[in-house]
Amino acid sequence: MKARNLLSIAVGAVVLSMAPVGVATAQTAQPTPPPATAFAREQAIASVDVSPDGRHIVAVISPDGRTRAVAIWRVADLSAPPFLIGSDDERAEVVAASFIKNDRIFVTTQQLIDFNPFSGAQERTFASRTQVLDLEGNPVRVSLEFDGLNERQQAFVGIGGLVSSLPQDEQNVIVRDPLRGDLYRLNLYNGRAQRIDRGSSRYSGEQADLNGEIRARQEFDFDGGAAYIAIELKHPDTGEWSEHFRWYARDRQPIEVAGFSNDPNIIFVQSVEGRDRSAIYEYDIRARQMGEIAFAHPLFDAEGVIRSTAPADFGEVVGFTYQGERGRTYYTDPVLRDGYNQLREALRIQTTPVSWVDIETGERTRFSVGDGADISIIAASDDRSKLVVRRSGPQTPPEYWVLIDGRLALLGRAYPELAEVDFGPTELIQYEARDGLMIPAFITKPNPDIYGPGPYPTIVTPHGGPWARDNLDWDVSGWTQYYASRGYAVLQPQFRGSLGWGQRLWRAGDREWGRKMQDDNDDGVRYLIEQGIADPARVAMHGYSYGGYASMMAAVRPNGLYRCAAAGAGPATIALFKKGTYNSRYLREFQHPTADGEDPLVRVNEISIPLYLYTGDRDTRVLPSESETMAAAMRRAGKQVRLTILPDMEHTINTWTPANFAAVLTSVEEFLETDCGMG
Repeated sequence: MKARNLLSIAVGAVVLSMAPVGVATAQTAQPTPPPATAFAREQAIASVDVSPDGRHIVAVISPDGRTRAVAIWRVADLSAPPFLIGSDDERAEVVAASFIKNDRIFVTTQQLIDFNPFSGAQERTFASRTQVLDLEGNPVRVSLEFDGLNERQQAFVGIGGLVSSLPQDEQNVIVRDPLRGDLYRLNLYNGRAQRIDRGSSRYSGEQADLNGEIRARQEFDFDGGAAYIAIELKHPDTGEWSEHFRWYARDRQPIEVAGFSNDPNIIFVQSVEGRDRSAIYEYDIRARQMGEIAFAHPLFDAEGVIRSTAPADFGEVVGFTYQGERGRTYYTDPVLRDGYNQLREALRIQTTPVSWVDIETGERTRFSVGDGADISIIAASDDRSKLVVRRSGPQTPPEYWVLIDGRLALLGRAYPELAEVDFGPTELIQYEARDGLMIPAFITKPNPDIYGPGPYPTIVTPHGGPWARDNLDWDVSGWTQYYASRGYAVLQPQFRGSLGWGQRLWRAGDREWGRKMQDDNDDGVRYLIEQGIADPARVAMHGYSYGGYASMMAAVRPNGLYRCAAAGAGPATIALFKKGTYNSRYLREFQHPTADGEDPLVRVNEISIPLYLYTGDRDTRVLPSESETMAAAMRRAGKQVRLTILPDMEHTINTWTPANFAAVLTSVEEFLETDCGMG
C-alpha cells in the first residue's frame, strides 16, 4: 500500500460560502411542517460524478422538482451555470449519469410503457435504456447491434449494461447484451463494436478487472438435484477456466469475488462460511488456497474492495467497504484516511456513541456513528485532486460538496425546500425480543423544542423484503421525517429476517412470517412505551411490500397495541410470495423454504382496527388484486377498511413519480388523522 495521494485539506481555508450551483435554496425556516411536495419532489441534484481528468462534473438535476436533466459543470468555473441536457425522448426520464471517459457520459433513462417489446404482451410497467453522450449532449452513434433484436427492441436496450469503463483505455469500454449476455468492446469515438465473448445459458455474472480482462464468472447447475452456484476463475498462466468455489442455494452461504489485485494470481473473496458476518479473504488461484483475512469488521458484514485508478498507484487496494449503521468505507491508504477525517471535520460531522450488544455473542461493546449526518466520498478524479462528497443523514437531506485542489464548495442540495428545517433526532438502538434475541432499530423522534419530551403518537414502519434493512441515513421515501415533523415518533424495527446484521438475526426469521417476526415489531412498541417515547393509546403501523403484509397482520393480532394500520402493496397471503420463489429454480431452494407463517386474508374476522390499503395500478410484483381481495373480504366481514389504487405507480420506489410519493404521504396522514384519530 503506497501513500501517493495528493489529497490535502487546510480546514481553516475551506470555502463554505459558495452558494449551491444551479439549484435554488430555501431562504427561511418553515413556520409549519414542510408540505409533502418538499419530500416528494424529484431530487434537485443526484448521481454526481467527476471526470477522470477532473475538468468536469456531471449530475442529474431537477430545479422544478418534476422533470430531470443532465447538468455538466466546468470545474474551472463552477460559478457559471451548468450546461443542461434533456432527454431525447419526452416520455423518458434521466435517472443516472456518470463519466466513463473524460468527455463521454453514460446515461440511463426510464419510461412508462404499456407494451412490452420483448414479450409482445400488453404490460403496464417501466423500461430502462442506456446511451452515451458527449459533453455537448449529443448521443454517441455506435454500430452496436445485439443479435436477435429487432429495431424497436434495440431502441429500448440502448447500448446494454456497462461491464468495465476500461480506465486506462482512452477510447473503449466493455458492455453486455442484457438479453443474451454477449460482451462487446465498444469504441466511443468511432462507434465500432467488437464482440469479445459470447454469452451462454451456462455462465453469467462475468467480472472484469480494471484492465477489462474477464477473470471470474458464475455457473448455475445441479448436483444430485441440489441447486448450486459455482465460481470459475481464469488461470493467470494458461488462461484456462476452472471451478474454484461452489456453494449450495439451500445452505445460504454465498461466496463472491469481491475484487481483483494487481497480482493476476491473487483475488479477493467475500465469504460468510463459519462466521456470523462476512469477511474478505485473499485467495491464491494457482495454489487454490484461501489466504488470510484481508478485511473483517467485528460487528458488520464486509462487502467490497476499493482500488485506485490514479496513475501513480493504479490498481492498488486503498480501502474496503462494509455494512455498518449505513454503508461505510475503511480506508487502508493512510492519506485517503486522513483526508476523509479532515473532510468530516470540515463538514462539521459530530459523532455520538452507541451502546451495542453483539447479536451473535451477547457481548457488550460501543462504537460511534454520525450524529444526524455523515459523509461519503462518492467520486474522485484520477489524481484525487477533485472529489465529490455526499453529506447526508437521518436529519440531513443529501448535500453534494466538491473538493477542488483543497478548497471545499457546496454544489447543491437534493431537497432545497428542506434546507432550513430543524428535524427531530434519529438514533440507532437495540431492544430485547421476548425470546432474548437483540433487535436493532432506528427511532426518529419529533423535534422536542416543538413537540415536547413525549410520549408521542407513534408509527411502526417495518421494511420490505423481508430480506432487506434500513440505514442511518436520509429516508428517500420521506416517511420518517415527514411524520416526525408532524409530531409522530417513527420506529424502524430490524426484525429477525433482516439482512445486514449478521447470520443469526437473518436466519431467525425463517418460517416466522406473522409469528416471531411480528413479535419483534410488537416488542419494539412495548420497549418505546416503557421508555416513555410512545403513547400507548396512539400507536399505528405503516409498511410497504412485506411491510404491508406486516401491517395487515398487525390488524389481525388481538394484542391491542395498534390503533390502526396502513398497508402499501402488501400480499394478503404468503402464497403469492411462495409462488414467485418456487418458479425460480434458484430461489426454490434459497428462499422458498423460509417463507411460511400466517395469512391475514384467512383471519379477516379477527380484525378489530381500521385498515388502509393502497397499491399502484402498474404493480407487477405484488398485484393490485392482493389489496382488492383483502378489502373485499373485510367489507364482507363488516370491518372498517379503505382502499386506494394509485395511478401510474409501480412496486419499486425508484420508479415512483413525485405524485406517487406525495399521494402515499398525504393519504396515509389523512387516514391516521380521520379514521384512526392519531392526531
